Amino acid sequence: MKLCYLTVVLLVFAPFVVSGAVNDSHARTSSSNSKDPNNLPPEALLSVSHYVKTCPDAEAIIHRRMRAWINKDPTLAPAIIRLHFHDCAVRGCDASVLLNHRGSERSAYSSKTLRGFRVIDDIKAVLEKTCPKKVSCADILTAAARDAALFAGGPFWEVPFGRQDGRISIDKEAESVPQGRENATRLIEFFQSRGLNLLDLVVLSGSHTIGRSSCFSIQHRLGKTPDSSLNATLSNVLKKRCKTAFDLVDLDVKTPVNFDSMYYTNLLNKEGLLSTDQQLFTDERTSPFVSALATQPNLFESQFAFSMVKLGNVQVKTRPRDQGEIRVNCNFVNP
Repeated sequence: MKLCYLTVVLLVFAPFVVSGAVNDSHARTSSSNSKDPNNLPPEALLSVSHYVKTCPDAEAIIHRRMRAWINKDPTLAPAIIRLHFHDCAVRGCDASVLLNHRGSERSAYSSKTLRGFRVIDDIKAVLEKTCPKKVSCADILTAAARDAALFAGGPFWEVPFGRQDGRISIDKEAESVPQGRENATRLIEFFQSRGLNLLDLVVLSGSHTIGRSSCFSIQHRLGKTPDSSLNATLSNVLKKRCKTAFDLVDLDVKTPVNFDSMYYTNLLNKEGLLSTDQQLFTDERTSPFVSALATQPNLFESQFAFSMVKLGNVQVKTRPRDQGEIRVNCNFVNP
């Protein structure tokens, strides 16, 4: 057992080593292909200093506006993190989820409960007054998600900038985003197809340490036939609270307003709200990570920061051939 646990811990720390190797590789690639950005991996063109000359106060403005919004409504913290995930999950982190037209991702049924659009619009308006046509909506949303986690009590991490905004947004593509009823294999395949591994899946699911879910996502677990993977006491509580599919319940049943590792402890006790959450512990491919994160709170915070950076780098548009733009209004492509 000790040997097995040690193996899990080593596996959990492995991505940090890989990250360094990838960055070194990007550096070497950048040196050899610097004359043609189209030959570089798109994420290699991101930089924490991207706006130093063009909009030096960009990150500070995002930070201040996020603080103001979350002080007014703390539930916006998990909402912004979720909005960022939905954006990156479809066509990469290109703010396509923000486009507001008929047939866009935003109009999809799976996007009906997304919130935070007004927050991003507000930040964009301030930035347009300060640095017109310089800061992309994709970068705003990515930095806003970091600040949302931070103000909820989570870790800080540096956000590399330079994403451009996409011009395409299709509602049917948004329906592929997990909604809480998928099996573990479906989740794993979804994440891997976006360059995210098993550990990223488990760690990013930990964002459910804050926020709420509609009862629609758990009604299938509350039927006449008991769900053996759901704690019986919790099941009875949820049946009383979920009078309709539109009622809301906390994702973390123990510490719903604290950004902590209790989410993983809940899974050990069959208290994961969504079936997709609980399957992370029942599936042998992901359960070792759940056990490790449940017993090492500091590990969750550091790995969450790392995995969020990876999420923010998914299929970004940074190269000329990516045909991105800097939207003036996050709701519409430029004329």
